[in-house]
Amino acid sequence: MAINLSIKGVPDAIANQLRARAERNHRSLQGELMAIVEQAAAEAERMPVNPPSAAAAPARATDRVIRQGSKTIAQIAQELRALYPQPASALPKAVDIVRELRDSR
Repeated sequence: MAINLSIKGVPDAIANQLRARAERNHRSLQGELMAIVEQAAAEAERMPVNPPSAAAAPARATDRVIRQGSKTIAQIAQELRALYPQPASALPKAVDIVRELRDSR
């Protein structure tokens, strides 16, 4: 049996942000809200009942936080520069590969 949920008194700013997010994801507002609820429910299932405290296990440099959401192009570029500080200069450039394929016909 399906249950109807409602949230009353949502501020206009939050409602507009949700509408914009739904549009970015090519969904209706209802579809976007369902996706958010499904994601939250799935995350709740994966979380342990008594998570260890942050002091018990220090974070390692290799630990990465993975979360879904939106990032700006600048944020993505900054993360990629941190992961790959030097460009891959030994590899062929895409334009050279395309030219080679084109000229081989």
